[in-house]
Amino acid sequence: MTRRPWARRISVTAVSVAALAATATPAMATPAEAATAAKVDYATWQKDCQGVMDQALPYLKDRIAAAEPGEKQAIVFDIDNTTLETDFGFSYPQPANKPVLNVAEYAQEHGVSLFFVTARPGIIYWPTEYNLEHDGYDVSGLYVRGFLDLFKDVAAYKTAQRVDIENRGYTIIANIGNSATDLSGGHAEKTFKLPDYDGQLS
Repeated sequence: MTRRPWARRISVTAVSVAALAATATPAMATPAEAATAAKVDYATWQKDCQGVMDQALPYLKDRIAAAEPGEKQAIVFDIDNTTLETDFGFSYPQPANKPVLNVAEYAQEHGVSLFFVTARPGIIYWPTEYNLEHDGYDVSGLYVRGFLDLFKDVAAYKTAQRVDIENRGYTIIANIGNSATDLSGGHAEKTFKLPDYDGQLS
């Protein structure tokens, strides 16, 4: 696999994804999320994800159609329980979250670049990129946490990566994630929050 010159690289560390997830600040749940937090199952999660993507797709169709000449449009995605079924797909490669994949496929077929900003550690950069591409996502950029990033606030770290994408000349037309730390901090025209059921999903 060809290394991309802009890819984030770090020294190999022994930090697990689970340990990183534990450091993230859980998002506040909506009443509907709180009501299902204790009994969420795959079918419920998929239905709720589809509901959010049913709002995202019409917006993206309109926004993509309204692109200015020469505008480089991008969407930023979280990974765990956003683009991949992390808490439901106990295999490798992990399955794609189908409602999100369907939206991503529409966007990439219409010239939108897909960027992925995750709190996963850099030690699993290559397996993560392979997983995303295997499932059908065109990865224009994958941002993972380096050693020094482990000591930063997750929301601040993710905001900084979106700033970096903008500095590369992209307009971030949407930011999609399942946690408040994925979406806070601006640097996206619109955000779409998938359910995390009061932090029950990573």
